[in-house]
Amino acid sequence: MAKVSAVERNEKRKKMVIKYAAKRAALKATARNTELPVEERFAAQIKLSELPRNSAPTRVRNRCQISGRPRGYYRKMKMSRIALRELGSQGLLPGLVKSSW
Repeated sequence: MAKVSAVERNEKRKKMVIKYAAKRAALKATARNTELPVEERFAAQIKLSELPRNSAPTRVRNRCQISGRPRGYYRKMKMSRIALRELGSQGLLPGLVKSSW
């Protein structure tokens, strides 16, 4: 089980990403538009760097929905390899069969 503080910090980051998504996208579009004057593009870049760091989508960590584990994460199932194995062994995941040969 992951530390509760780490999971809560990640949830806080997810909320910030959603909150600042539109503003961040607008500033990025302005900064990348080559038809605008250099001063205006630079000002947009400065405003973009003044946004909170945790509002960047790359700062969000993929974590298991069950245990909060950050490593061994399967995106399709939204859980770690350990939780996937446990639920699969119990027969709680439809279509998943533990292999044996």
